[in-house]
Amino acid sequence: MHKLGRGHRDKVQQFMTITGASEKIALQALKASDWHLEGAFDFFYSQPHIKSYTDTTRLEELYNRYKDPYTDMILADGITLLCNDLQVDPQDIVMLVVSWHMRASTMCEYSKEEFFTGLQALGIDSMEKFLERISFMRSELKDEQKFREIYNFAFGWAKEKGQKSLALDTAIGMWQLLFAEKQWPLVDHWCQFLEARHNKAISRDTWSQLLEFARTVDPALSNYDAEGAWPYLIDEFVEYLNENGIIQNGQFSDWTQKR
Repeated sequence: MHKLGRGHRDKVQQFMTITGASEKIALQALKASDWHLEGAFDFFYSQPHIKSYTDTTRLEELYNRYKDPYTDMILADGITLLCNDLQVDPQDIVMLVVSWHMRASTMCEYSKEEFFTGLQALGIDSMEKFLERISFMRSELKDEQKFREIYNFAFGWAKEKGQKSLALDTAIGMWQLLFAEKQWPLVDHWCQFLEARHNKAISRDTWSQLLEFARTVDPALSNYDAEGAWPYLIDEFVEYLNENGIIQNGQFSDWTQKR
C-alpha cells in the first residue's frame, strides 16, 4: 500500500474498516470502480467470491437476540427490537431494503435461513457492522436497476400469505413509501383515484406496470399513448386526471408544488 497516494490509501483503509475485507480485496474493488467508494461497495457486495467472512457463532448470537421465544423465527416484536438497535423507524424504507437482501417471503418476519443468508451476503455478523451497512443500503435505492428489483420484490413481500393480489391499503402505503424515494409527482393522485374508483386489491401486473408508467410517462401525460398496452386501471387513471382538471392543456396543474 506504500506505493499509493494518500487519498487512495485513505480510501483503502475506509473500505477495509467498513467491509472487514483484506487489503488485497479492498484494492481489487476500488480499482474495479476507478477509486469511487460507493462503486467499490457495489462491486464488493455483488461478487460472492470476495465477500468478507462472517463468524457464524456471532451471527447465531445476533439471531437469538431477535428470535421469537416460542418459534424459530424473527417475528414482529423481534423486528421492532432490531429497528431500535439500528436506530431506524420500522416504517423506514431501509427496512424494505434489508428484507430484500434477506429475500424475506413475508413482511414482519424472517426465517433463520433468510436472516443468515441475507446478513452473510452483506458481510454482517455484528450490530456494529449492521449499522455501518445502513448507509450503503440506502444508497442502493438510488440505483435504477436495484430500485426496480426492490420495487418488484415489495409486492410479494407485502401481500398476505396465500393471496395473489395485494390489499389496496397495503399497496397504497407501499407506493407512498417507494415513490417518496423516487418522487413521482402523481403518486397522491394515483392513491386518491384508487380509493375513489377502484377499492379492490391490486394485481401483480398493475403493480409492475405502474413503475414503468411512472418512469416513462411525463407527469403532464404529453407522451402517454392511449393505444399502449397499459393495464385498464392505468388507462382509467389517465381519464380521471383529465376529468378532474389535474391535467389541463397538456400541463400538470400542481407540478410546481410537487417538485
